Amino acid sequence: MTKSRKDELTAILKVHDQAYYRDGKPTIGDREYDYLKAELESIIRLDDPLGLFSLDEKSDSAISGDDIPVVGDDRLEAFLSHRHLMPMLSLDNTYDRDEFFEFDQRLNRVLEADSSAYVVEPKIDGVAVSLTYKNGILTEATTRGNGIEGDVITQNILHIPELPKKIDNPSFPLLIEIRGEIFMSHREFDRINQERQKEGLDLYANPRNLTAGTVKLLDPKEAKKRQLKIVLYGLGGVEPANRFAYQSEFHELVKLWGFPTVEFIEKVSTVEAAWDAILGLDKLRETYSYPTDGAVIKLDSFALQNEAGTTAKAPRWAIAYKFESERADTLLNDIQLQVGRTGVITPVAYLHPVQLAGTTVSRASLHNSDEIQRKDIRIGDVVVVEKAGEIIPQVIEVVLSRRQDSSSPYVFPSHCPCCQTRLIRLEGESAWRCTSHQCADKVKGRIEYYASRGCMNIDHLGEAVISQLVDLGYVKDLSDLYSLEKNQLFNLDGFAEKSAVNLLSSVDGSKSQDFWRFICGLGIKHVGVTASKALAREFKSIERVIDAKIEDLIEVDGVGEVMAQSVVGFFMSEDNLGMIKKIQGHGVNLAVPDEASGQNLSFTGKIFVLTGTLTQFNREDAGLKIEAKGGKVSSSVSKKTSYVVAGPGAGSKLIKAEKLEIPVLTEFEFLDMLNHEV
Repeated sequence: MTKSRKDELTAILKVHDQAYYRDGKPTIGDREYDYLKAELESIIRLDDPLGLFSLDEKSDSAISGDDIPVVGDDRLEAFLSHRHLMPMLSLDNTYDRDEFFEFDQRLNRVLEADSSAYVVEPKIDGVAVSLTYKNGILTEATTRGNGIEGDVITQNILHIPELPKKIDNPSFPLLIEIRGEIFMSHREFDRINQERQKEGLDLYANPRNLTAGTVKLLDPKEAKKRQLKIVLYGLGGVEPANRFAYQSEFHELVKLWGFPTVEFIEKVSTVEAAWDAILGLDKLRETYSYPTDGAVIKLDSFALQNEAGTTAKAPRWAIAYKFESERADTLLNDIQLQVGRTGVITPVAYLHPVQLAGTTVSRASLHNSDEIQRKDIRIGDVVVVEKAGEIIPQVIEVVLSRRQDSSSPYVFPSHCPCCQTRLIRLEGESAWRCTSHQCADKVKGRIEYYASRGCMNIDHLGEAVISQLVDLGYVKDLSDLYSLEKNQLFNLDGFAEKSAVNLLSSVDGSKSQDFWRFICGLGIKHVGVTASKALAREFKSIERVIDAKIEDLIEVDGVGEVMAQSVVGFFMSEDNLGMIKKIQGHGVNLAVPDEASGQNLSFTGKIFVLTGTLTQFNREDAGLKIEAKGGKVSSSVSKKTSYVVAGPGAGSKLIKAEKLEIPVLTEFEFLDMLNHEV
């Protein structure tokens, strides 16, 4: 039972990490996430009573398997990466006064002294960023990434007017990382949503999600249209390392240098005073221009911070106290079921609209049938709704005193709300699933995923268009995309000659996409971009992937037994095989080209690292060319690295390569290598 729950929690947290860090679309609040994580950690401790692999402060690195902090990972393949001078960790959270005082006691034990000289600052609910300045000039703006290195987003934030690009001040260090948060004001968020509403487009959920998406736009011009803001407050790496003595001192210098910073920072000398400052901040937070969901408490002394150290996940010298989320009572009018592309059924509460944290809430996820049963949620109940982390609406509890006598328990449907197929529940899972391949809602989800930028990259095929195509019966599975005719598209809302031609052209262009993108687009459970590339590289054609046995698949680097079983199971379906055959008949590329499949694999066994700005192609294209010749691309430099390709703006990776005496190539040397045998 424990192992089953451990595996379930691991899978759940992996999904939520993907949603939060990479997709910028969190599906649960921080508190619920922290509870799930705490439960997993308690199970791990039970499984490991000797503490050899526990998640305590002394052995976090044993869990991660290396020295990379376990802080989530927001990196995307389309972006250049930059290594932080100092690790950029997350903060441990607490929601309780007693837990906060325990943090203080634990810190005093570590330092063997009373160390309650703290600074209290707002916890800003934005997207973490690290700015690197060299000789007073902004050289990189980087996301948190995996804590060791992040994505370079410099071009997408250069248009923030408050952000200094150059500092002319004698007190400014020659090399420094200044950290903070990128955010979007509620006013700008509302402006963007009003425009989208006029155009009949889907509305964005909240400012943080939109901010996360904006900083990861591939087109800086599009990012410029959205008026992002920034606030700076933290210190990363600096040379010399002992340049500053106190956090409060650094904060004053940040203001002096002209950076936008937090309005509230209070230096205190006791833990009791720190608690009073937290309460004071809670009363003021609604007056600030940026969204806040808590307070950050840090040791003021940088020397004591260094002495306290960090775990693999978080600093020991700081903690985030999360404010109670705003709550309200409202009527639950209905419970409706949503069907995802994999068939997972998600119940959604439809509420009488209520104001929470500055926005109107009319829907909230109920997660699954167990959650409904555990809380005894019924249609017609008055429920307490909370906007967790001021982002995700959740039904917290039922106001039983206001329940009607005629109320009856909610019975979770036994059949799919879309296609009426009987639902199933796999062992060890909490979700109910629809197994029909013809379910219209599943078809819509699969097409949306197949056409997405990370898969087949079919433009002009958004959610609204897909929904119409399926509802009109023009598209029943992925293969039908390639049978669409112009006159059919004229029956869609807003479609005329030009829009129809654009869509058909984009669909036709997808036929020549790389083979790995097709594998990824199939939406096989557990198979993402990395695994798709590995399968394409190993098996070269869809026929060989289909014929592969579990033992063949396990031999592929990065493919485990669970993934292998999922791949084999997918291709055992006659429906899936029939669909692939039809797609192949339409001329879609389902193999690695001959020139990449065996004639020139001169990069086999070689590992490349790309750094700086490439002018001839982007990083993704360069990586694909390397992989086509049998090589691998890594995000970090090590002794195993064969070559570093360095463009303008190359930083720490270039320095490390030179230190390790790894060959460094210019972009033109790399191009020459691509065109010749190595």
